[in-house]
Amino acid sequence: MDIYQIIITHNRSWTIREIIAFAVVFLMAVFLAAVLLRLHKIVIIQAVCGLLLLTFLAIVFGSTVFTRIPGIRQYQLEIFWSWNEILGIGTCGRLGSTTGDGLLQENLLNILLLFPAGILLPGLTGRKLKWWMGLLVGIAVSSAIEISQLLLCRGLFEFDDIIHNSLGCMLGCLLGNRMLRLVYGK
Repeated sequence: MDIYQIIITHNRSWTIREIIAFAVVFLMAVFLAAVLLRLHKIVIIQAVCGLLLLTFLAIVFGSTVFTRIPGIRQYQLEIFWSWNEILGIGTCGRLGSTTGDGLLQENLLNILLLFPAGILLPGLTGRKLKWWMGLLVGIAVSSAIEISQLLLCRGLFEFDDIIHNSLGCMLGCLLGNRMLRLVYGK
């Protein structure tokens, strides 16, 4: 499956109810950002990064949890099972098993999934972040996605996804630190 097909498959159109719910949350965030800007608690780049991060996370949660059709509860608790399968040494036999090349593509896409969130983190905080902070945010966001998938029966819960998503968020955070340095000249 190519990237376009993955995007089309996992990003169905939002319902009116979902659009209204996001619009309400987004407007509350805009109001909060405006108040914080007025009180000089944040600067404009922090407000913009915060709103972009909120929008990005809504899209990610929408495509990975909320817009998926409920199925059966699935989980894979073996750590690095996907890499064992890719390398031909695994014996997991995942539900709806994917080929080694397909798993490699999935793993790379999972690394990329939270990369943009990591890029936005230093802009949101207004300061350089340590690599482990990006990793922790990635673990928190990815764990929320995976636990939601498990509880709502909307996908496969797996530790590999948490690891890959967190790695992507951490790498994005490192790039975001460099971008912040360019913006502020520090």
